[in-house]
Amino acid sequence: MSKRSRSDKRRALYAGSHPTEKAKAIHHRFIHGPQPRLLPIAAVLQVRGRNSGNIVDLPLAIIRFHGVWYVASMLEGKCNWVENVRAANGHARLLHGRWRNVSLVEVPASERAPILKRYLVFAWSARSHFSVNWRAPIEDFERIAPLHAVFRVNSR
Repeated sequence: MSKRSRSDKRRALYAGSHPTEKAKAIHHRFIHGPQPRLLPIAAVLQVRGRNSGNIVDLPLAIIRFHGVWYVASMLEGKCNWVENVRAANGHARLLHGRWRNVSLVEVPASERAPILKRYLVFAWSARSHFSVNWRAPIEDFERIAPLHAVFRVNSR
C-alpha cells in the first residue's frame, strides 16, 4: 500500500465535490470551536438550504482583497453552499469575529483571477483542490476562474 500525499488526503475528504463524513466532523469541530472568532481568515457561513429550507453552517476562509472581504469556493463546479447562496439571493449570516447579516454578491468570472490568487496565499488547505499552484502567474488563474465561485461580502 503506497503512502498518499497530504494533498491527496485533503482531496479525498471532498470526493465528488461533497464533504465525506470525516470532513463533516472536521467542519463541526471548526464551527463550534474558537477559530471563527479568533483567526483572521476563519469564518462560518450560515445560509438556508435550497431544498431542505434548514439553516446550513459551513466553515470558510474569508480574505481581504483591495479593502473588500471575499469568500470563495475551493471546489470546482457546483457545490452545495454556492448553490444555496445563489438560491437565497445572497442573503446569509457570517461569523467572522462576530455574527453579522450579509449579502453575498457573486463576482463575475472575468474579475475572479486576482482574488483567487490572493485566496490561495492564505487558504492553505484549499491549495490541494486547485489545479494551479498558488504561485502560478495570473494567466493560469484566469483560465480556472470560471470553475471557482467567488462572492463579495457586503453588509446588509
